[in-house]
Amino acid sequence: MGRYKKSNGILRPSNFALILLVVLLLAPFMAGASDIVVIEVKDAITPPIASYITENIDDAVNKDYQAVILRIDTPGGLDTAMRAIIQREMNAKIPVVVYVSPQGARAASAGALITLAADVAAMAPGTNIGAAHPVSIGKVGDSGKEGESDTMVEKVTNDAVAYARSIARQRDRNEEWAEDAVRKSISTPAHEALEKGVIDIVASNMDELLEKLDGMVVTKDGTTFELKTKDANLIEKPMGFRFRLLSTISNPNVAYILMLIGLAGLYFELSSPGAILPGVVGGISLILAFFAFQTLPVNYAGVALIILATILFIAEIKVPSFGLLTVGGVISMLLGSILLFRTPELYAQVSMGIILPVTICFSAFFVLCVYLVAKAHRRTPVTGAQGLIGEKGLVYSWNTDGTGKVFCHGEYWNARGPAQFKNGDRVEVVEMSEMELKIKPLDEG
Repeated sequence: MGRYKKSNGILRPSNFALILLVVLLLAPFMAGASDIVVIEVKDAITPPIASYITENIDDAVNKDYQAVILRIDTPGGLDTAMRAIIQREMNAKIPVVVYVSPQGARAASAGALITLAADVAAMAPGTNIGAAHPVSIGKVGDSGKEGESDTMVEKVTNDAVAYARSIARQRDRNEEWAEDAVRKSISTPAHEALEKGVIDIVASNMDELLEKLDGMVVTKDGTTFELKTKDANLIEKPMGFRFRLLSTISNPNVAYILMLIGLAGLYFELSSPGAILPGVVGGISLILAFFAFQTLPVNYAGVALIILATILFIAEIKVPSFGLLTVGGVISMLLGSILLFRTPELYAQVSMGIILPVTICFSAFFVLCVYLVAKAHRRTPVTGAQGLIGEKGLVYSWNTDGTGKVFCHGEYWNARGPAQFKNGDRVEVVEMSEMELKIKPLDEG
């Protein structure tokens, strides 16, 4: 009793437990082989975005997942960040699928080359890819010589063309289109891109994409992968707090505001040492702004103009310019804000909807500070020797030699003045010297 017969096809309890243990031990490996990681980018390609993508690709490789799907909608981004992503795509030990989605999305500029470098490139209907001409965001043309500027632009363009063609050749895609996307900034809709051999799949949604991916064969570094995606388990890897924070700071509008907050905080700390809080906030804001400037095409002439504006506002306190320094500061602030980021790409520019109100508020803030300081300087002193000048008092006792005592400011003081004063006369203080007041008759008129 209590025993199972093997001849009846029934497993013994001990055998069943052993099989269950083996299944449990192999489950993580079996799951990893069928799982697909999905990461999504709906922003410009910046170093924080590149780190988010590359770290998730590395994690998928380490966990032996079947593939990575990168869902993108991007206006473009920095060349260095783009190249970091492409290198990780092409050298990953598992297939990387780039899917331009949802409908209405785009893979422009850097996004076009990232899509081109994918093992499988897919797009949703109503999306477009292209416009990959390199934008000058460095010191091109700073010398002021047109010939040198044109030569540098040509070098950058030729380098981008060679890079795009090499990626297209490696992925067996349309090299001529890749060159035109760089040289002529052409942009192509999804179905036309499929016809021209730029992408591999057009899929309306993720379910359709997985259906079309199922059974596809991808060869990487001599290893062949057959995608089995129909029943695959999708693992979404949203951007974590750290990457969201760094990405937000890298936004040009946020970087611009952080810089202004930093300058204002340091101004307060230097003008009122010991306040502590303005200095701490200002220092942190400036450090974060400088971090963002590393990831953005900063024009340091714009930074210099904004710093000059701050100096002009401060100088207004010391120099009687009748408002000219303040006007100059406002103009310098506005010009510096417009020139701060040098690129025609909208994603790397400060919005005029931010520049105008921030410039007005920042300028008004400093003008108010100047007004309050000037008002404080013009205010009649109320303490010390200067605070007694102009005070009213009563003669308490008086001598014929023009000396005596007066009651003034709640105290009795030695005083000197005209000899004709009598006790009880109202007087006014005109000077103080060595703890003695000089007084005159109070002009009642």
